Amino acid sequence: MLKFAGYAKLWYYSVVANLCDKCTIFRMNLQELLGKIKDELRLRNYSPRTIESYLGCLNEYFKVVKIIKREPELAVIKKYLLEKQDRGQSSQTINLHLQAIKYFYREVMKSRVDVDIKFAKTASKLPIVLSRKEIEKMIDSLSNPKHKLLISVSYGAGLRVSEAINLKFKDLDLDELTIHIKGAKGNKDRISLFSEKLFSQLKELAVLSNANSYVFESNRGGKLTERTAQKVFETALEKAGIKKEATFHSLRHSFATHLLENGVDVRYVQELLGHANIRTTQIYTKVTNPALRKIKSPLE
Repeated sequence: MLKFAGYAKLWYYSVVANLCDKCTIFRMNLQELLGKIKDELRLRNYSPRTIESYLGCLNEYFKVVKIIKREPELAVIKKYLLEKQDRGQSSQTINLHLQAIKYFYREVMKSRVDVDIKFAKTASKLPIVLSRKEIEKMIDSLSNPKHKLLISVSYGAGLRVSEAINLKFKDLDLDELTIHIKGAKGNKDRISLFSEKLFSQLKELAVLSNANSYVFESNRGGKLTERTAQKVFETALEKAGIKKEATFHSLRHSFATHLLENGVDVRYVQELLGHANIRTTQIYTKVTNPALRKIKSPLE
């Protein structure tokens, strides 16, 4: 009985892919199909994070749909996405699934039929920004020097958490006070900066380490995990008594906002953040609009 149940489970997780136009149907199990998709993504030099996200979305899609034909069935895809919406999943999540499905039919199945489904409208939310004083309080609340440095460098250079944990000493130009961020989002490199206040700390660590060592190495060696870096941020936020719903990424939001407040041109901020489209950067102008700050409430 148990053996039969095992075979039944194996069949449930199989996918039938109609890989030719009309005649032959090839059977491949789910892992084989996902492996084929992973190879395509890797050949196109997608980032590991994007590959993981796409495979997760398609894994879920295949288990629901079960039979995958060469041409996309729009009604089936729409039903799948609507069910996700009905379960309360965000527009961003639904759009990620749709993006993965579009990629699969276009690039893997080589379908000539476009998945003509529009992306879900996303909510226009302002980024959560920490004030300079709040960031200072967070840094002061930490006793571990390495943790203080992690928050300081990430804020001062506008780093994503993945960029912070992957930072190596060879990526730092201590004389120029710059950081070469490699293989960032979209597999793009960029140059950012760090504060002169951090020069001595980084110089001291660099002397004791080799060029290929991670700046924020874990106690066991190797780089920190993203979760550990996020936990450091959460601890600092709590110790500083800050009630904002901020995340590690709020350091990057704060970096951009404070540069604009200092009068830095939005196009320079775009370069430092590595945004492909300036409209992505311009959202910070809504947070830091000086004209709005001069307006007083009628209650005054």
